[in-house]
Amino acid sequence: MSLNNRHVLIYEPSVEGHHVGWLRFITDDLLNAGFQLTLALDTRPAAMKRIEGQMADCLPQLKIIPAIAEKSDETKTASPAHVAACLKKSGAARVFLAHFNDIASTLLRRAAFGLMPDASLRGRLGGIYLRPQFLTASALSPNQAVKKLGFHRLIQNGWLNPLLFLDSELCAVARKKYPLAPISFLADPYPENFFADRAAARKQFNLPDNKFVLLFYGGGYKRKGLHLAVEAMLKLSAPGKAFILCAGLQPKNEQLARDLEALRARGRAEIVNRYVSAEEEKQLFAASDAVLLPYINHQGTSGVLSCSAGAGRPVIASDEHYIGRVVRQYKMGIPFESGNVAQLQAAIARMASANHEELLQWQAGAEAYGKTCSRGAFRSALIAAVESAAAVKP
Repeated sequence: MSLNNRHVLIYEPSVEGHHVGWLRFITDDLLNAGFQLTLALDTRPAAMKRIEGQMADCLPQLKIIPAIAEKSDETKTASPAHVAACLKKSGAARVFLAHFNDIASTLLRRAAFGLMPDASLRGRLGGIYLRPQFLTASALSPNQAVKKLGFHRLIQNGWLNPLLFLDSELCAVARKKYPLAPISFLADPYPENFFADRAAARKQFNLPDNKFVLLFYGGGYKRKGLHLAVEAMLKLSAPGKAFILCAGLQPKNEQLARDLEALRARGRAEIVNRYVSAEEEKQLFAASDAVLLPYINHQGTSGVLSCSAGAGRPVIASDEHYIGRVVRQYKMGIPFESGNVAQLQAAIARMASANHEELLQWQAGAEAYGKTCSRGAFRSALIAAVESAAAVKP
């Protein structure tokens, strides 16, 4: 049976964080480019409720198959064999992973030892690869060395098509080493029309007009550094106008919860501890004056950084890896030594008391970076990569 080369299976088993938003981006862009799409999703009711919340209008144009139908399926999502089974069930010509990292670790390790995936995936497997750090690591750990070897074997033998990297430097390294491989750069985007009325947004989230609102957006996991931001806020000897808006479903951490409540009781914080919709996301960035990115050893891009740029908001960010590089390059805020609460405290105090000219300079830097990661840039790169793959007979 011949396959329709423009029929693509999008594999996305997660609904956390940015995943549903990105699924919407990918789906919209490929549908508008004339592709037939099947989506392999977490089809359990709670997950589908989140998906329908952002994608209800386009779901009738799509075929849905389960990547996760019950709890026991959760462990299968990292298996290349499970991806191959979904591809077979879909009848699509190729599979595109919205988060290639889902299977990358298993796939690369097995390939390093000559254990290739199911033959049906050869030349038909692609996706968005967030952090292939083994490509540039100066001293490879045994784990990274194995992944690097597996990646080399998969690329050299034509298994992956297309592969998109979010880090332009990593993409340049990969393209130099594998000039004929279908590897390209994809901007980490923010949503279109990402502006909202500041006054209305502040009213929506009960934020005071006379405060400098610093947004922390996303889960307060340790690696995201919310505990550092809260500690810095509590230690401010002269809080001034500094105010933290913490938004996103938080993990259970009793000490962090108590500290946030202490700040709120002092009129220096507001907490939105729940899943945030796409429309609310836009309102949160509109309501803020700046954005906190106190991440700890975060490698790769950041959707929050892109949204900050899209909203024209300066940032206070850990000075390491991709985020630190971008903040310095575009002069879009204040970098501080990762994990250093005293430096973070000083950065918060400085930004909250900055004069109008300095704020305008940081905002201009944010807007300049925003031009590189627009939805238009994402759309163009995605369609070009998938169109190129569709031109190759599977």
